[in-house]
Parts: sequence; structure tokens; C-alpha cells
Amino acid sequence: MPTRYILSASLAQIESKFALPPQSNVIDPDFNISAGRFVPVITNEKPYEIQFFKFGLTPFWAKSEMNIINARAEGDFNIEDNPTFRGAAGIIQKKAFRKPIRSQRCIVIASAFIEGPANQGLSKPYLIYLRNHQNPFAMAGIWDIWLNPESGFKENSFSIITTTANSLLRQIGNSRMPVILKDSDAKRWINPITELSRITGMLNHYDSKLMNAYPISPRIKNPDENDRNLIQPTGGKLLTEDVCKTLPIPRTSGFHQSQKTRKANEPVSTIAERLEFAKLKESQMMENETNGNTLPLL
Repeated sequence: MPTRYILSASLAQIESKFALPPQSNVIDPDFNISAGRFVPVITNEKPYEIQFFKFGLTPFWAKSEMNIINARAEGDFNIEDNPTFRGAAGIIQKKAFRKPIRSQRCIVIASAFIEGPANQGLSKPYLIYLRNHQNPFAMAGIWDIWLNPESGFKENSFSIITTTANSLLRQIGNSRMPVILKDSDAKRWINPITELSRITGMLNHYDSKLMNAYPISPRIKNPDENDRNLIQPTGGKLLTEDVCKTLPIPRTSGFHQSQKTRKANEPVSTIAERLEFAKLKESQMMENETNGNTLPLL
């Protein structure tokens, strides 16, 4: 189950991926998203707007904060995490999740997630990403609103739904992984009229052939560490790939836990910025095709 993930995609990439109109937020790269951070999501209530919700769901009925970061798709079923399990989606029966899975779903925007072996966790972390430049991508989330009885503050929070591990995650030594939504399913996931049977039909593990992973430093264990060196590889990729074309991280975009706003008359992305990034992208692709297989820089 993912306790950490990263988002290095630019705002323009996020807007393009999820067909969003220009947003007013400035989002800085975050290389170590952990519980308690306020991070970008797209919800069923505001499907064309990036909102900042707390990672770690507290149900509306809770008397105190619960910070539930993951929700099992199978609920209380498949306790042994059998990867061939095709039984009931028990999440629809769990007290904390039965309302959100029906009416409060969100896209959790990610560039990669971090996992380690079940018995070692983040002491032996791997960065797991999608091939073919699928950055960002959508993880399936559910959200809720909790009223803090002491402060009177309403808190929006979310959990990432998990399912059984595919062969790549099992190679790492983990039995769980986040539900990653296919591009064709992302908008359906947050569409309030999508049938529950179709929603539960999306709660499967992603094809391992479309993913890869490489080891990174255990510095990622410290939630206060947050720099691009955290995602540098300390070893080779687990699966062989064809030429992997990489892109540098845009220096002026991405996201941070705090939400910032642009000036009213400042464009989200100027034509010059877009042209500059397009040239950078083309140059990097040509270089990688010449040099051969490289690790992705998210």
C-alpha cells in the first residue's frame, strides 16, 4: 500500500492530461508526499478544477482525526492478498468508505509512487512509474469532509484505493498497490452518474508491462526530506525497456503542499514558455534515442 508518492508534472501537463481549463494555481514539485500533506486532486464535485485536499481521510462521522491513507478495494475480503482474487469489492460495505465510494470519488494526481518489500518498507524503497511518458497519471481516490469539533474547521481529505499487486510489485516483495485508472476510465471515475458496478470494475491492478521500477535512497523515509535527488536511481530498472526518452523537470512548475495563486493578469503559461518546453522536449528525446536506454527523470 502506498504511503508515499510524488508529483513532478507541470501544471500545463496536468491540464492537458485531464482536459482542464487553465488553472490559477502554481504547483511546485513535491518528491515526498506523505500523510498530512495538502495536495492536488480532482473531485466529482468540481471535475474541472484542481483542489488541495489532505492526504489521509477522516470520515464525516469521526470524533477525532483518523488520517486513513489507503482503502482496500476488497474491504475485509481477500485478507491473504491473493493476486487472482475476483470476489466482492468489500469497500462498498466498509463504514468509512461506503458513502465516498458511491458519491465522493477523486482523481489523485501522481507522477510515480514509492513502495518497498512488505518486511522492509521504505528501508528498501523503489520508485514505480508508468512507461511511455505517462506523467502524470490518475490514482483512484475517495474523499470526505470532516468537521473538527474543537476548531469548527471543515477539512477535506482523501484516501488512495489499493488492490492486489501485479507481478512488478510482487517482484519488489509487496502484495498491494494503488488502483491506477486507465485514461479512458479517469473521467468516468469522477462522473457522479457512473454505475457502482462499473466503478468497482475499475478496482483492478494495472498491467505490469506498462510500468517499471528502480531502487532509490531510503532517505525517502524522512517526510521532511524533499528534493529531486530523492528520486535518483541507486540501481538498475527491474524490467527491460526499449529506448526510454526522458524529460527534465520544469524548474518553475510542479507542486508543493501549500497552494499558491497567480496574479490576476498573469497567464497560466505563456506561449514563450510552451515553445521553450517543446524545444527542450524534442532535444532531450533526440539525445536519448542516440544514447540508448536511460532511467526516467520524473
